[in-house]
Amino acid sequence: MATPPGTGNMHNLTTLIKRLEAATSRLEDMASMTIPPSNTNRATVSSPTGPKNTLPESNAEESKIIPEALPESVEGFDAFISGPVQSFVNISNELGGPISEQARSLLNAFYGQRKFIFITTKAKKPDMSSAIFMELLKPLQESITAVSEIRDSNRGSPVFNQLSAVSESIGFLAWITVEPKPRNHIDEFYGSAQYWGNRVIKEFKEKNKRSDLHRDPKQVEWTQMYYQVFKSLSEYVQETFPSGILWNPQGIPAEEATKVVDSTSMSPTATKKKNTAGSIPPPPPPGPAPPPIKLDNELKDGLSKKTSTLDAVFSELNKGSEITKRLNKVNVDQMTHKNTSLRAGSTVLTRSNSNTSEYSPKRSKSSAPGKKPKPENMRTKKPAIKKLEGNKWFIENIEEESEPIRIDVSITQSILISRCKKSTIIIQGKANAISVDNSHRLSLIIDSLVSSVDVIKSSSFAIQVLGSLPTVLIDSVDGAQIYLGKESMGVGIFSSQSTGININFESNEKEDEYKEVPIPSQIRTWIEEGNVKSEIVEHAG
Repeated sequence: MATPPGTGNMHNLTTLIKRLEAATSRLEDMASMTIPPSNTNRATVSSPTGPKNTLPESNAEESKIIPEALPESVEGFDAFISGPVQSFVNISNELGGPISEQARSLLNAFYGQRKFIFITTKAKKPDMSSAIFMELLKPLQESITAVSEIRDSNRGSPVFNQLSAVSESIGFLAWITVEPKPRNHIDEFYGSAQYWGNRVIKEFKEKNKRSDLHRDPKQVEWTQMYYQVFKSLSEYVQETFPSGILWNPQGIPAEEATKVVDSTSMSPTATKKKNTAGSIPPPPPPGPAPPPIKLDNELKDGLSKKTSTLDAVFSELNKGSEITKRLNKVNVDQMTHKNTSLRAGSTVLTRSNSNTSEYSPKRSKSSAPGKKPKPENMRTKKPAIKKLEGNKWFIENIEEESEPIRIDVSITQSILISRCKKSTIIIQGKANAISVDNSHRLSLIIDSLVSSVDVIKSSSFAIQVLGSLPTVLIDSVDGAQIYLGKESMGVGIFSSQSTGININFESNEKEDEYKEVPIPSQIRTWIEEGNVKSEIVEHAG
């Protein structure tokens, strides 16, 4: 059958129109990717090969991603950080200064522990002496070092007791490496926190009594909040890790687990919202180049003078033998090493003894002055000693130790402490007896004793009893603080030739607050009817 005339042309025209519509639709799709679509509805012809649906499909897939649920151990630690730890950081920020800076370092240490706990839920336990295990503990160690450095750099600060309360007890963070009872490790360092924290409470309670100008109840509240950090962490560890950190026996290696955890949000308060643009904003442009250094006139004059002086020196050196023309010449007949007659006629004077010389009067030889004692900084420092011989511990010559000296003792052992300065010694366990002599600014923390503590010829001494002991003997001591717990309220304290001795014990009114009472050091003695009588002098008012 013959094709009607003009039908072929019409078919070509229809095909051309369809191609034109497809190209127009593709251009509109490309424009819609950069320009937000308007509310006006318009029909378009979709292209199966165009990029129209690429971005919406990607967003749709991202919207379907369900975040992985956190392990219960991590969620519990997040609650601990957002609760007592954050409250402690908030009040530290209100106090400001080094207290705030130290609290931020402590918060970073807890974030490091959170990451460590998160990794243990995904990884097998590595060797504790391996490099990867040391790498896992590195952020925690850096934060602990920062806490101690803040305290050491502010030794003359009025808030040194507050900084010491955190620094001296920061070792409790090592509970993640302790097995099988990490809670006991935390409770041990709680005693160090109380030792310094009770000083803060006592100091500001005294100031509150003396003058309202010194009232700062936040200092006492800050101390109690730091105590709460210990109590809350101890409860969390006892509930979650009573026998130590649990690793995943079917987990991946620690190196891979670290990468997985690093790829997720590590902050417990981080939001889970993603950037809808799907891109990271570019970094800010670099700042302008520093201006050229301008030298003032005085500096320019000094540099020019220095340059001219050096030039003159080098010019004189370059003269060579010409430089000796201005020197006076010595003839041969004037040289004693060439003219023997000059040597024969010359006399050499010798030093005469003042006692035997005929030109000096006879006198007796005076005695040499006595030697002055060497200054403290020039004395030879004796080596520190910490050793156990039989049933006796010998601790000697320990000075200015930044970390407490810990000793584990048994009921049959005694401790002899001598010539120790500006250090803290912690006696863990129940010992027989302790003797301290010739020590300055020594702090002693004791669990329990069978016999007594003897302190002789020491100054600025402090002792804290966590358990019980029967007797404290003090002889020739200038300044001492004795902190007693509830179990040691029946202790007997004997003092002689001592001044400035104070007893601190827990108050019945408020928990965690200590009451300070001085030991009498002034006695009045008189003779009555042939008998000598004495009584303690009391100052009323």
